[in-house]
Amino acid sequence: MTANVANKVTDKVIADPHLRSRVLIVDDEPDIETLVRQRFRRRNGDFGFEFVFARNGAEALRQLEADPHLDLVITDINMPVMDGLELLARIGAIDGRLIKGVILSAYGDMGNIRTAMNRGAFDFLTKPIDFADFETTLRRTRDALAAERLGVESRQRLSALEQEIDIAARIQASMLPREFPAGADFDVYAEMIPAHRVGGDFYDFFPLGNDRLGFLIGDVSGKGVPAALFMAVSRTLLRATALQGLDPAECLTYVNKVLGAQREDAVFVTVFYGILHTGTGEVEYCIGGHNPPYRISTAGEILAIDDPAGLVVGLLPPSAAHYETGRLCLNAGDTVFLYTDGVTEAMNAEGGFFGEHALRGNLSANVALSSYELTRAVLGEVAGFAGGAVQSDDITAMAVKWIPR
Repeated sequence: MTANVANKVTDKVIADPHLRSRVLIVDDEPDIETLVRQRFRRRNGDFGFEFVFARNGAEALRQLEADPHLDLVITDINMPVMDGLELLARIGAIDGRLIKGVILSAYGDMGNIRTAMNRGAFDFLTKPIDFADFETTLRRTRDALAAERLGVESRQRLSALEQEIDIAARIQASMLPREFPAGADFDVYAEMIPAHRVGGDFYDFFPLGNDRLGFLIGDVSGKGVPAALFMAVSRTLLRATALQGLDPAECLTYVNKVLGAQREDAVFVTVFYGILHTGTGEVEYCIGGHNPPYRISTAGEILAIDDPAGLVVGLLPPSAAHYETGRLCLNAGDTVFLYTDGVTEAMNAEGGFFGEHALRGNLSANVALSSYELTRAVLGEVAGFAGGAVQSDDITAMAVKWIPR
């Protein structure tokens, strides 16, 4: 504990009498009680300690059990009924209590003092008592108690937070599709690997009626819990808007308007939203600042879907953000591969990036695979490249293959 922290603790204790440390002094010599009371009689108001007394270890234990606020014990070693060494051992066995013991012994009794320190004593004082040393030891022990309590409280809060984050991670995972039924005219698969327990990436797909399949991928700016919360809002809003039957540009325009009106700290989301007409292979799409997906032909041709490009969603007001719907037509067996920048920016231990070139090479080598096999092949190569290095961004990939009847 630093001097500043210790001073703050002392000032708080003196200002609030309910926070003063209660000190139990255990000694079979009545003169000790008389000396302590005389020494501090005039200073009870500003010293920050209250004293209670016991004549042996057994009596001290009874007082400790009766008074949960006793947390600092100064005990002699040689006493009848129960000596100070046994008392220290008993104090250490009291569950749920943070109690510090200071041993009081004759000068030169280093054998017993060493034994006491081995049994958990925080410090020691020698007889005859030097009251300047006595006060210094009391304050140091009280400050150590305060520091340990802060540590315990911090660990408890951290444990509660860890549990909440685990729950949030499970809720987030449950929001993303985990079943990928093959439709009559399409094959779809997606997977997200969060860099932390909760992430900002998302994907989704859903039937829109009239032989249409909506599919999208998104990446929220930022990391951790704030990004995860914005991810949940963005994904829910995009899905709900898309299910109204709007074309992709109208969908992103509306979502940008809603998110922009509620945004804080310049959080935004990049999105690619597409609609596959499963009867014809036509794809309508809109890009909101996202990495252009790739169109993979059965002949192995890899083409980026990058026009028309639009701005990120949720950052700029509607008057400044313009979105357009693009169109392309797939041939039988063609695949649209979508990904977030966590794929190409995956890092290995040397700081190198996976990169666009490696991604295109993987896609070109696996054109005949199903959506599941292709996505797993890409993610497997990314994982092999990273070699276990900790990633700073979520990694998400999605494949949609058109398989006409």
